[in-house]
Amino acid sequence: MGKKNYKNLSIIDRELKIEGSISSNGTLIIKGQVTGTIDGDVVIIAEDGRVNSSATKVSSITIGGKFQGDLNASKELIILSTGICSGKVTCKDLIVENGGILNADVSCKTANSLLAEKDPLPFEHSELKENEI
Repeated sequence: MGKKNYKNLSIIDRELKIEGSISSNGTLIIKGQVTGTIDGDVVIIAEDGRVNSSATKVSSITIGGKFQGDLNASKELIILSTGICSGKVTCKDLIVENGGILNADVSCKTANSLLAEKDPLPFEHSELKENEI
């Protein structure tokens, strides 16, 4: 028999409050309240969801509720029209719907910008020489 190709789905429901560290594979939907750290693949904070995180590290996050804290999304951060994101954010792609609120220190990174950070060229080397014009 072949290996089943599916992703896990986890839900933190409305009446649930979690304090501590969460580690998940697949999709994590947060409708309740989370205080602590999150390490996962895809995270969706529903409109009723509230997250206060000292360190969140995910590949993709969609915020329809409230997020406060440090967030590192290796792929994308999507803030829906009902979403509020504040704190410090590092992501590759950033999408904010009309009405969504982003009130954070944001750094959008690409593979090229990560390489540039490691070995930046001094300003004078980036200028064109007169004979190159």
